[in-house]
Amino acid sequence: MSSPTPPSVPPRILTIAGSDSSGGAGIQADLKTIAMLGGYGMSAITAVTAQNTEGVQAVETLEADFVMAQVDACLDDIGADGIKIGMLGSPAIAHALAVRLDSFAGPIVFDPVMIATSGATLADEATIGGFAELMAIATVVTPNIPELAVLTGREALSEDDIVEAGLELAARHDVMVLAKGGHAETGDQVLDRVLAPSGKIASFGHARLDTRHTHGTGCTLSAALATMLAHRLPLTDAVRMARAFTFAAIENAPGFGAGHGPLGHQAVRRLAEPD
Repeated sequence: MSSPTPPSVPPRILTIAGSDSSGGAGIQADLKTIAMLGGYGMSAITAVTAQNTEGVQAVETLEADFVMAQVDACLDDIGADGIKIGMLGSPAIAHALAVRLDSFAGPIVFDPVMIATSGATLADEATIGGFAELMAIATVVTPNIPELAVLTGREALSEDDIVEAGLELAARHDVMVLAKGGHAETGDQVLDRVLAPSGKIASFGHARLDTRHTHGTGCTLSAALATMLAHRLPLTDAVRMARAFTFAAIENAPGFGAGHGPLGHQAVRRLAEPD
């Protein structure tokens, strides 16, 4: 009798982000996404939040040394094929991560989290100032429109300004930029753009969903992108898969909570494995 085929080894994904007590965003959303897309998830928690669909009630940021102890514990033993970075909590954490991960050989997806879906501030001015160090070592940065405006020193961005700002950010830090269009105020399409330091642009669109259940959308997209890149998909294919997963998770949102509800990660079965 022939030996059974061994299971394929899942890509190892380390997510470095804040904890969401309600399970909709941050570490919790990341780990659900990674698992659904065939990865092995690990975490280094930067901050612990008390939050739900209506807002963030309290935040406790962890010390940079303890965050790095978590990172080292994962990388020194299990290792990682991809890294996602989300909420940082402090400039000290940003700096320590930039130094530690500078030699990391796999893809790094940096989601420059500043404000929660509910509107709560998750990064102060000093922490945002530390983002530059991480953008310099990242493979892809995934700002939404308000974040892209802040990162390029603009008060706001019109639809016509997004490409210019994205290309400016990509060239400044020599990084690929996935400019997310979900915060655009008009249009029945959500248009995301991948902008390269070389000036190349790729656009991805889908119908805008009329729903308040979008808590953790950015976390989900960036975690999915890190996982797809760790599966060794080319960037454009990885973006397509990550967007498709996120869209399906929004479509399958369970409807929990009185505010911005969480996505339905577990309901997305047809995209659980990459082609």
